[in-house]
Amino acid sequence: MNLDDLYTAEEAAAEVGVERQTIYVWVSRGVLKPVPGVKRRRSNLFRLEDVFTAEKNRDHKHRRRSTGANLGLRDQTDSG
Repeated sequence: MNLDDLYTAEEAAAEVGVERQTIYVWVSRGVLKPVPGVKRRRSNLFRLEDVFTAEKNRDHKHRRRSTGANLGLRDQTDSG
């Protein structure tokens, strides 16, 4: 295994386009696992492929934004 193919949480987050904390959340939830027995300056390392897979499979429910319809607001164009 080539160490150049492994990324720290910070590097992996930047590559995938998520916050570093998201990587740690995925690890704590068991969605993502660091490469066992390999560290760089005491930091866990991750395969970028695994990080992209975790991002692809993540639950986006919490990211949905409320719309007026979801809040029960009426259409303002209705003159009624």
